[in-house]
Amino acid sequence: MSESLALFSLPLFPLGTVLYPGGTLPLRIFEVRYLDMIGKCHKTGAPFGVVTLTKGAEVRRPDPGAPGGDGFAPEAFHAVGTLAAITEFSSPQSGLMEIRCTATQRFRIVSCGKLKHGLWVANVTRLVDDLPIKIPDDLRGVSTALGNLINTLQARAVPPRHMPVQPPYLLNDCSWVANRWCELLPMPREDKQRLMELDNPLVRLELVNDMLERSGIAT
Repeated sequence: MSESLALFSLPLFPLGTVLYPGGTLPLRIFEVRYLDMIGKCHKTGAPFGVVTLTKGAEVRRPDPGAPGGDGFAPEAFHAVGTLAAITEFSSPQSGLMEIRCTATQRFRIVSCGKLKHGLWVANVTRLVDDLPIKIPDDLRGVSTALGNLINTLQARAVPPRHMPVQPPYLLNDCSWVANRWCELLPMPREDKQRLMELDNPLVRLELVNDMLERSGIAT
């Protein structure tokens, strides 16, 4: 996928989760609207966009009475999402694909539309990557707690691909540590989305620190 196509005809994958830059996303693909899209992305090395649903479900639901006349329940999603690059691909049987993706860069939707077979495509503007910021001393406990969790899981011989946090472990970077905790912590989807959209990774880490202190995980 060319740079212009990535920005102006980006295929979207609405999900019930929030994807953070640096995160890993496994997916099983079986809907017709995504099989061709994922196949093309894998073949060309192109990314696709993950956006978080605000209405509808990950799998389209028939609804003959829904407005729009396409016979399916309406879907809506947040305007800020994250690009996903396919790193592993397999097709164990016809009509099924299994992939793993790495999240790269956030984007904001400028305009979008739905194709006849249900695939959403969008014109998007890429958002600036988080600046690398060293974790300040007063927030060091957030990083230490994450490092302890990683060490505990490794000591339990959790298989690397099943680890909830994947290397490289950037435990001194505000953005990376905040993003990983945002993925791990149980919180409402809307809160995860708001944290992902924050432009300042230090503020994101401070908010994560507040949640960890209230839960007793970091002190």
